[in-house]
Amino acid sequence: MTAPLLSIHDLEVSYGAVQVLFGVNLEVHAGEIVSIIGPNGAGKSTVIKAVIGLVEVQRGSVEFDGRDITNLPAHVIPSLGVTYVPQGRIVFAQMTVTDNLEMGAFLQHDSRKRREAVDSVFEQFPRLYERRSQPAGKLSGGEQQMLAIGRALMLNPRLVILDEPSLGLSPKYVDLIFEHLLTLKSQGRTLLMVEQNAARALELSDRGYALELGYNRFVDTGKKLLANDDVRRMYLGGA
Repeated sequence: MTAPLLSIHDLEVSYGAVQVLFGVNLEVHAGEIVSIIGPNGAGKSTVIKAVIGLVEVQRGSVEFDGRDITNLPAHVIPSLGVTYVPQGRIVFAQMTVTDNLEMGAFLQHDSRKRREAVDSVFEQFPRLYERRSQPAGKLSGGEQQMLAIGRALMLNPRLVILDEPSLGLSPKYVDLIFEHLLTLKSQGRTLLMVEQNAARALELSDRGYALELGYNRFVDTGKKLLANDDVRRMYLGGA
């Protein structure tokens, strides 16, 4: 197997005096969807925040495409080909859909390439094209999540990291968002996501990592984790 695109080794992170990650390991290979699941407080979001420079790593390392990016400033990470879709459908409410997308291309100074990127997102998300001139704050929650994902695609990233992409969405939009994530994978995108809807996440993931109290508890393919009785009991409500 080729070297992973993202490698996390023995990661330790603390918030003040409280340690929240204890030697977490994780790999993401190009073209994969990888999910991190676990209960609240397991350290899931902290893992991805360590990757994108939003929390300080005390011990361990984060490597992207063979380069050590541990504790690089957050503003540097997008230039390496890593983009982030934060939890909570964060959009610029007063700006139009198109302007929101263009904000995602802040490193692209070629106006023609920015326009091509916007057109590509509209092709991926036709609903956004229909609402291209509307303020983002007028969109539904599901449409705002599509916009947040589309904005993360504007720089044609090699890795897209998503924090709780289905959080707070209606069942209809949960289905649509996961369908879009599978489409992105079919297009060769690499995705790493934290997701509370563990069963749905594992269904579409090549591999999954189940965390508990800041430790790796289970690591396997998505299918094997879904079939694991302990995982089903501890993380999937026995379903």
